[in-house]
Amino acid sequence: MTSQNDQTTSGSDRLGALSDAGVSIWLDDLSRERLETGNLAELMRDKHVVGVTTNPSIFASALAEGERYDDQVAGLTRGGAGVDDVITEVTTDDVRNACDVMREVFDRTDGVDGRVSIEVAPGLAFDTEATIEQATQLWRKVDRPNLFIKIPATTEGLPAITATLGEGISVNVTLIFGLARYDEVMDAYLAGLEQARSQGIDLSTIHSVASFFVSRVDSEIDKRLEAIGGDDALALRGRAAVANARLAYERFEQVFASDRFAALAEHGARPQRPLWASTGVKNEDYSDTLYVAELVTSGTVNTMPEKTMNAFADHGEVRGDTVRGSYADAHDVMAGLEKVGVDYDDVIATLEQEGVDKFVASWDELVETVKGQMDASREDSDS
Repeated sequence: MTSQNDQTTSGSDRLGALSDAGVSIWLDDLSRERLETGNLAELMRDKHVVGVTTNPSIFASALAEGERYDDQVAGLTRGGAGVDDVITEVTTDDVRNACDVMREVFDRTDGVDGRVSIEVAPGLAFDTEATIEQATQLWRKVDRPNLFIKIPATTEGLPAITATLGEGISVNVTLIFGLARYDEVMDAYLAGLEQARSQGIDLSTIHSVASFFVSRVDSEIDKRLEAIGGDDALALRGRAAVANARLAYERFEQVFASDRFAALAEHGARPQRPLWASTGVKNEDYSDTLYVAELVTSGTVNTMPEKTMNAFADHGEVRGDTVRGSYADAHDVMAGLEKVGVDYDDVIATLEQEGVDKFVASWDELVETVKGQMDASREDSDS
């Protein structure tokens, strides 16, 4: 019998070993081309992909790089649709079709995987009621049980997350960077389950993931460490993001071992799984599989750009559980950062603001891309 360690050191199925370790492999990308060529189905078969995440930048790239949307955009434009309507139709069609491709996984895993995420508009990130309204509209529009509605973990987003879950709608909470905010996200999840229970909703039908961003933490902290200089500071480069994520998992274990969650679990509630997001390495000096190999533990999701997924398939290693049992070291890293003068709270505040700004910029990119497509379709019809 081949051991897991033998598998990872040979040329065998490295992504299979990652999946066997309890990590759900999700693709951080979606396009009509992937759907219509069967590429997504191939990744499910060959790369153990069991979920898909999307964002406005992903859709903007898909629209800009291919012609598969042209007829739909032209038809909607001729019918008098505005930019927002075109975006809604195009994106929800792709997500609905991806949900259908993923449905077998959803059924096989009792709803745990086979999930596809679609994001509320970023302009609503600071508007609780508008976020709730659009989350409900997207849920009804896509009309698939394996959908996740992505809601950002802003202060205003937290009550929207609770209310949306309370209506029985499954949620992917996005843009989580810091531990204090993650505590609030888990509280919002439990509050949502409690609301759903009070309405008689079957809690086993409600799922959620908490998308904890990884690589951007190193990008920001490394910049500060290099500005500080000195051996102690520079020795901490490339260690903060993994430590931060591991401490998030420590808190996850504590919250979902609580009496509060146990009372909900009696009614079928499931834990809100940690999802490691932004796992493509931004510093070329670091291993391109760093944010996968160092965050392996069961009951988690790693959503990867295809480049990262292919890198792990080629040379990634699963060395058993690299999260549980590492908490003391993670605390030491955080203490070391504080000692050399890195202000963790300021780092997180900066990342949260940048996250929302990038969120809005990606939406603006999508709007401009769709406007361009619509203008081109009008010119074609006039010629």
